[in-house]
Amino acid sequence: MIGPLYTSFNKYFLVPFSIWIIAGGIALFFFDKQVLFAIFNTHHSSFGDVCMYYISMLGEGPFSAILLLLLLGMRKLRNWWYFIAAACCNILSAFLTQGVKYLVKAPRPLQYFNNAPWIHALPEWPHLYNHSFPSGHTCAGFALFSFLAFLLPPRHKSWGIPLFIVALLIAYSRIYLAAHFFLDVYVGSILGTCFTIMLLAIMRYIGRYFFKPQKTDAATSNL
Repeated sequence: MIGPLYTSFNKYFLVPFSIWIIAGGIALFFFDKQVLFAIFNTHHSSFGDVCMYYISMLGEGPFSAILLLLLLGMRKLRNWWYFIAAACCNILSAFLTQGVKYLVKAPRPLQYFNNAPWIHALPEWPHLYNHSFPSGHTCAGFALFSFLAFLLPPRHKSWGIPLFIVALLIAYSRIYLAAHFFLDVYVGSILGTCFTIMLLAIMRYIGRYFFKPQKTDAATSNL
């Protein structure tokens, strides 16, 4: 048996993610982009203005890098397998999203609606106009938090639910801050999660090259 591969495709993250994909697809089918954008952007509060601004930062590179580096403090994660998996799942997904952005060159809501007065956008928020599709923050958030959910040991798998909620809040914040359309965050969430699943599947397959063989221990294989 090979050494600890301590990963699982955590149902506590993937089940709510699947519900989100179905519900989001239905919403996209029945409502146009302006209606979906207005639903999330025009329903706001003073608390939401502050909260969503900082939640959006959880989808930025510095936060992901700091959190993933801090996890190196855990002895089980202090190995090349974790380092390479974390780097691939979180850095390569960002490159993928940016590549799509520059190919599609979709306008953001502020440009699409020509700074319409009904849009809720505070002066202190970044005012973005280009490269809307897909949402990079959302892709990064789902890549990071799905990766963390898949690393959870069996006794803590249920933490996949709050990790999914945080990722979804990042997606919500991007529409709230008038930075993206619903479709942008919807596709960003799919890219981030599916890319992580694909890369982790590869990393699990080649795990034998990172860990020394050990004697059979059935308990360690059921992760």
